[in-house]
Amino acid sequence: MKFLVMTDIHGNSSVLDKLDDEFKSCDAVLFGGDFADVISKLPGEPVLEKLCSKHDEIYAVLGNHDVPDFLEQLEDSGINAERTLNYTDGIAILGSGGATEFTHDTPNERPEDDIIKDFDILNSASGGDEKDTWRNLIIISHNPPKDTKCDAVNDTLHAGSQKFRELIEQIQPLAVVTGHIHEGTSIDKIGRTTVINSGSLGNQGTYAVLEVEKKGGEFTVKNAEIKKI
Repeated sequence: MKFLVMTDIHGNSSVLDKLDDEFKSCDAVLFGGDFADVISKLPGEPVLEKLCSKHDEIYAVLGNHDVPDFLEQLEDSGINAERTLNYTDGIAILGSGGATEFTHDTPNERPEDDIIKDFDILNSASGGDEKDTWRNLIIISHNPPKDTKCDAVNDTLHAGSQKFRELIEQIQPLAVVTGHIHEGTSIDKIGRTTVINSGSLGNQGTYAVLEVEKKGGEFTVKNAEIKKI
């Protein structure tokens, strides 16, 4: 199964037209948030409309530059993954939007304790056997986990969430798709979990392709690659 991974379009909807071949060849699209334009502060409707025209199966969350009320439009479009368990061909997908409080000047900054509650549904759905239940789970989180290549602002500053990292260490999902930290464009691992920050599609022209395959009853990552338009 092949996923097209992207994040941080920041109002630049025209870049989506450059990925038409990737849209055609993928089974589903995973979008890590930031529809809205950072500079003009224009909302994310043009990006949302263009994105939804490109593929029938999209899972998306909000970024820290998206106003919280924009979630209603994701729900109306049928692509919302925030606090919602979705299933596709045996893979579970769950999302978390916004980002931890950092600059305090973007509309969707949230306390870390609030963000981690987005994953409470895993506790109620697991039946008490989280490690076995969620090995076929992909998490889409705009906010990255702490202390990976994917949350590194520079050599000394990591802006990710410690509690999110602890959750990943506990349940060891198949993959985590994230964004937010443009400088952290990379692929890393937390245990068995592949963590992907595909970088800002709108600003850097980067995206990723994630391929998974099923062996026995469990999915594994066959390939994860960052690409540039």
